[in-house]
Amino acid sequence: MSDIIAPGTQVPDFALTTAEGERFTAADLRGKTTVLVFYPSAFSPVCTDQMQVYEEALPELAAQGATLYGVSTDHPDSQQAFKEKLGISIGQLSDFEPKGETARKFGAYFEPAGNTDRALVIVGPDGVVTWSHLAANPGELPGVNLIFDGLAATAA
Repeated sequence: MSDIIAPGTQVPDFALTTAEGERFTAADLRGKTTVLVFYPSAFSPVCTDQMQVYEEALPELAAQGATLYGVSTDHPDSQQAFKEKLGISIGQLSDFEPKGETARKFGAYFEPAGNTDRALVIVGPDGVVTWSHLAANPGELPGVNLIFDGLAATAA
């Protein structure tokens, strides 16, 4: 198991692709509080549950000034289909090529399975990690309460 990026760390340079095919980089995190939700695989049962639970909490998260993005090693087309099938609005970021490069930089890559680990990383408006959580295993669904705890710790 890798070490998740620590609070106080500047976000590394990275380039991901949105489900819509747009480029998304560390610069896109500036000026807002961002929650990066690393998850193993679109359409898997736990990931489906996770995105649906988080979608329900989006209004509360937005009220706290947080923007949420899902990050996986799925192809952008798969992520777009995942969003449409679930009817979710959470932006999806693909770490498809080179596979897992960004997840590795964040300490959120699960080498044995060759995909993204299940992790949460909160990044402040200045591009510095304020809170992070790595699930004990990829099958564990981090409850949305963990995000609220992370945001509260950030605000403290």
